[in-house]
Amino acid sequence: MKKLSSFYFILFCLSLSINLSAQKTGNQDNFSEIVGQEEGDLNKDKINDKIIISADNTIEIRPFKLQIFLSQSNSKKLKLAVSTDKILEPQYDAEKYGMKKNFRIPDVFIENGKLTILTNINELKSRYIFRFSNGNFELTNIARIISDGREITTETEIDLLKGTKVVFDQDFGPKKKYKIREKFKPKPLPKIQNLTASDLAKY
Repeated sequence: MKKLSSFYFILFCLSLSINLSAQKTGNQDNFSEIVGQEEGDLNKDKINDKIIISADNTIEIRPFKLQIFLSQSNSKKLKLAVSTDKILEPQYDAEKYGMKKNFRIPDVFIENGKLTILTNINELKSRYIFRFSNGNFELTNIARIISDGREITTETEIDLLKGTKVVFDQDFGPKKKYKIREKFKPKPLPKIQNLTASDLAKY
């Protein structure tokens, strides 16, 4: 009798463990709201690829997931090539928390076969350009602009291919007041799936 009771107890524990594991696996991905998408040719095969940004609204400071789907030569279906929830900085829901000025949903678009990500956080506007090369999306250029709230904007331009960084102030006129002009030795270009929001902020 004791052996039988022990047997049922072990079965119960195993069943409970499996159910908890299944629930955990089922709840891993809460990126249910699509907040941005774009179509265009990224791999230069004259077939549209797709980029999707989705948000996890179960968290107060919601994270974003970036997914890139590429066309395949032997299929009409798009194949998931990149999926990352690290590269875009989590933000409060602007509509829910009334912070539309300081927190805006990241935007993506495709131009000349390159992926561009636009962010706008605390009035710092940033642009990140990626090229598709050897099966990877590599970061090649960064541009940033921020205003002092009056008439001066500070702009930053970084070219990772050439190894240059330029920072300058500009008013409403044509003249630029250069603050930094740097040249550095180009390194292997960072791949999109390896980058985090904090990595981008370091440039």
